[in-house]
Amino acid sequence: MNNQIMTKYIGRLMDEFVQGGVGEAVICPGSRSTPLAMLALAHPEINPHVLVDERSAAFYALGLAKAKQKPVLLICTSGTAAANFYPAVVEAHYSRVPLIVLTADRPHELRDVGAPQAIDQQFLFGKFVKWFTDLALPEGSHTMLRYVQTVAARAAHTAVQEPKGPVQVNVPLREPLLPDMSIDPFQREKTETKKVLAAGQALPNDQVMSELKALIDQSTRGLIVCGELHEQEDQEAVLSLARAFHYPILADPLSNLRNGAAHQAYIIDAYDSLLKDEELQKHLLPDIVIRFGPMPVSKPLFKWLEKHDEVKQIVVDAAGGFRDPSLTATYIIQSHVSYFVDNVRNGAGKHEDTTYLNSWQFVNSSFRAHLAHYSDEDLTFEGNVYRQLQHLVPKDSVLFIGNSMPIRDVDTFFEAQTKPFRLMANRGANGIDGVVSTALGTYAALKQPITLVIGDLSFYHDLNGLLAAKLMNIPLTVVLLNNDGGGIFSFLPQASNEPYYEKLFGTPTGLNFEYASKLYGGTYSKPTTKQEFHDLYLAHIKEPGLHLMEIETDRHSRVVKHRQMMDDILGEVKKEWLHS
Repeated sequence: MNNQIMTKYIGRLMDEFVQGGVGEAVICPGSRSTPLAMLALAHPEINPHVLVDERSAAFYALGLAKAKQKPVLLICTSGTAAANFYPAVVEAHYSRVPLIVLTADRPHELRDVGAPQAIDQQFLFGKFVKWFTDLALPEGSHTMLRYVQTVAARAAHTAVQEPKGPVQVNVPLREPLLPDMSIDPFQREKTETKKVLAAGQALPNDQVMSELKALIDQSTRGLIVCGELHEQEDQEAVLSLARAFHYPILADPLSNLRNGAAHQAYIIDAYDSLLKDEELQKHLLPDIVIRFGPMPVSKPLFKWLEKHDEVKQIVVDAAGGFRDPSLTATYIIQSHVSYFVDNVRNGAGKHEDTTYLNSWQFVNSSFRAHLAHYSDEDLTFEGNVYRQLQHLVPKDSVLFIGNSMPIRDVDTFFEAQTKPFRLMANRGANGIDGVVSTALGTYAALKQPITLVIGDLSFYHDLNGLLAAKLMNIPLTVVLLNNDGGGIFSFLPQASNEPYYEKLFGTPTGLNFEYASKLYGGTYSKPTTKQEFHDLYLAHIKEPGLHLMEIETDRHSRVVKHRQMMDDILGEVKKEWLHS
């Protein structure tokens, strides 16, 4: 009888998650979580993913939820299993990804008395979850079934309410733990209905919008800065604003405005390099900036906006968050992107002056033209790998980019193009951990081939994640840029401080990654020429399973080559600018 009570109780929990929009569950094996795992697996509308390593599983769930923008269940047993979720929960918090973390726990009488596999799971993730609750022990009364139903509805709703993010439901369970599957655990009484929790639309204040329209109408040098955007509706709204006001868009790679956009003329993709030159900074200074999404990855852009606090800056954020690391925003507007754009355009004056837009277009085109004159044959220079890869990535696939140098190189070397593909990364906490697993999780959501570009240290951090590619036959092509250490530190002041630099920051490992590929049943190749890279990449990109392409690069010469190239190109851009 007790088994039936527990089965109905947890069954109601799972069914109400489904009613709240959950369709995926990532499950880590364990004893105390047995009823959670079995009833998630048994629910006909939950798609299960079973992964044995909790840290990897959490990042896999993160990628799944990031791509779907819907809540995903993440289930584990009691004890340190849940602690291994921590890095992914932190990333979910900062990147606003909806996760429902279900942590099985010992019953209250076995807490804090030395019971095995029992740790304090109360508020385990601190402020990194939007909501925490310690579920009551299973009971069979009508009131308690309504209670557990309400908890599930609230958890699902809270996870997707702006700003989206993780929640934790801690589930204490007494033995026996095996559910009674002879009954229908998801059956409801005829009079019972699902709970509907609905958030309202984030709308800006009318008076403030009137002020903004007046500012925009007075402006002759308006600029759009666009960080990560998830929804196509938002991308289209930003483009419509640019067309209406003739504003250039400084488009971060994660905005996905550089690839597949119908109006490439408004997309500026070389701003990170252009803004490294002080003379160009002065020529291109706007009088008003409208920013959507988080701050882009570009440090020169960040420093430029930080330095010019006289420029009116408008940050649009549906969640009402304070994503203003430069501390220079004049207005922070709580509004959905499409509503803000429609409101601003409605009643605004005519904007026909294209002078400022033309200036950005000129220097951007000039930069790209001069970059094209440089040979891209030398694969030991990482920039050349990206210059080639941007043309090889198949349409309707996912390009997942690692942190540290990879995302910055994409920002520098990836040009705007009409080919549609999705570019993703973990830019919440900007960590190098869990990247492999997150990339694999996106496949579960999108069912599109994955290209993962990652550095050797980040790849090492998440080798366990490769198991998912093997077990689930996911088509994952890894472009591993191996400079045998932390390449990004070569660009920082630490690089000139020997004997400390190489020991503390360069951190070479000397690992042979071919064995990692063999361990997980993948293919391995090591292209050294442009043609080999092209042929091997195109041969494997759509094949199931792991395909590891290791490219050895030289971090010791990287900085000199990169800076010399940029100095030469920016010099030519300024010459053309002055003579235009």
